Amino acid sequence: MLTQEQIQQFHQNGYLVVENVIQQDELNQLRQQLEAWVEESCQYDQAWGTTLDGRSRFDIDPADHSPEHPSLRRVSSPTEISEAYYKTALQSKMAEMAGQLIGGNGTKFHHSKINAKLPHTSTTVKWHQDFPFTPHTNDDMITALLMVGEVTQDNGPLQVISGSHQGPIYDHWQDGRFTGKVEAEIEAQQCQNYESCIGPAGSVCFMHTRLLHASGANLTELPRYLYIAVYAAEDAMPLSDNPLPSEHEGYLVYGDLSGTVRMTPNQLKLPQKPKGASFFVQQAGLEMG
Repeated sequence: MLTQEQIQQFHQNGYLVVENVIQQDELNQLRQQLEAWVEESCQYDQAWGTTLDGRSRFDIDPADHSPEHPSLRRVSSPTEISEAYYKTALQSKMAEMAGQLIGGNGTKFHHSKINAKLPHTSTTVKWHQDFPFTPHTNDDMITALLMVGEVTQDNGPLQVISGSHQGPIYDHWQDGRFTGKVEAEIEAQQCQNYESCIGPAGSVCFMHTRLLHASGANLTELPRYLYIAVYAAEDAMPLSDNPLPSEHEGYLVYGDLSGTVRMTPNQLKLPQKPKGASFFVQQAGLEMG
């Protein structure tokens, strides 16, 4: 489990990369399942599958997806369709470490997804914070990003602004629309001196929900696979719909339930749920209506 020094580092910087969290046999299962989904994506030219709220489970990047060059970029709520992904999110060292970092009485699961960047694909993630997507009564929340394969400086790693979780919650609305990204002025002022979160397969980046982060395109032959699970303090109650509804939302993964609700002072405009398969269309400004 985590040392006190690691916990202090997380609270100071807003993120922590830990190697060897998930072992090789578990990684093999996760990777084999993901590669099967990538192969399946070659049969489709648009998002497919169905999640709890009727939106598509599997999302492709229409800019460069083809049977010969697949660009599967998102699998939503894989815990519902894969035992391996269920166990990793809810019954693993990753969940326990998230609980350690959150502290308090206990930690519960909120949602999960896979973000994939296949070789030489154009998918990027613009600068944002996670809390505006998933506002709760308090912000003791962590996004855990498991590196299912190696993540390098060149295959689209997570980029973070160290310490930004201690700053403001930025507006993710522009021109009356929830864009899921900060304004260009904030990006220019606050998001230039970033650090990349890299590591071998099995590493996890634990990230505070308020931390500014983004990622670029994959410029290599090495796929970048991240399995992302979001956890909240057991006394944090959601203030908006889950952007990726899950039948496992609210499952206790660490500690105990107190039966209380804790509220801390935050102010932000509530998000709009994506109408399509994922938030990528929101960030690109292509969502209509």
